[in-house]
Amino acid sequence: MKDAQAVRHCLDAVDYLVDDGMAMALFLALRLGRPLLLEGEPGVGKTAAAKALARALETPLIRLQCYEGLTAGEALYEWNYQRQLLAIRLAEAHHTRLTDADLFSAEYLQERPILRAVRHRGPVPPVLLIDEIDRADDEFEALLFEFLGEAGITIPELGTFTAAKPPVVVLTSNRSRELHDALRRRCLYHWIDFPEPARAVEIVRRAVSGATEPLIQTAVQFVGGVRGRELEKPPGMAETIDWVAALSVLGVAGLAADDVALTIGTIAKTPDDRAVVAAALGAYQESQL
Repeated sequence: MKDAQAVRHCLDAVDYLVDDGMAMALFLALRLGRPLLLEGEPGVGKTAAAKALARALETPLIRLQCYEGLTAGEALYEWNYQRQLLAIRLAEAHHTRLTDADLFSAEYLQERPILRAVRHRGPVPPVLLIDEIDRADDEFEALLFEFLGEAGITIPELGTFTAAKPPVVVLTSNRSRELHDALRRRCLYHWIDFPEPARAVEIVRRAVSGATEPLIQTAVQFVGGVRGRELEKPPGMAETIDWVAALSVLGVAGLAADDVALTIGTIAKTPDDRAVVAAALGAYQESQL
């Protein structure tokens, strides 16, 4: 892609709308071959960005979902111990002897997401999504430094595997903890804000094609308003889309309908937030009388 606007148009074609800052961040990540760290509140479209980029580039999406206790064997590579044990038993049955080089060869190597991305041989490099890196342990970040800096992985028994074409790497974080400075230095960075009203309306319009225009407009405006209140988990675009989809299924034309109050579980995810949103909805409905 020749510039940021080309990136924006390609993502628009797969129904992922970005602002100028996001388009530039993705363009530079593609052009420079650098990993891109996306941060922002939950539900603003960080994971969706990687999925949309893979669709726009017409290349595979390889996803690594991070969690506490994630290990190298689950993220980088692992040895197929069952096959190795079987090989040892077959060798014993034939009275032959296997060396470590025989057992720790590519034949017994199991690819996990990062090694799979490194060894990808398609015409276009894959998009590797390392999702919610802040959920993994601090120690796991250190396992990524070589890969993020050099697009390669060292396997002690086999040597270093380096990508022929560096994969497009997108890391996401909800800032549940601070990431290591060494990881940040290896990445480009972009913070995703909740979109401005006009873009939020267009995102919902594309995501929920059956919703009426007045419902979309009022729902987006209402969610934008409650996000300014003291909520534990402010609703993002994902929750807004779910809410409009639910209201559309119920045939609700506007937020003044009686059934609307029964659907706020789509945007309020804790008891306290539910009370705040319910009060805001009640005040809105009274204002429409």
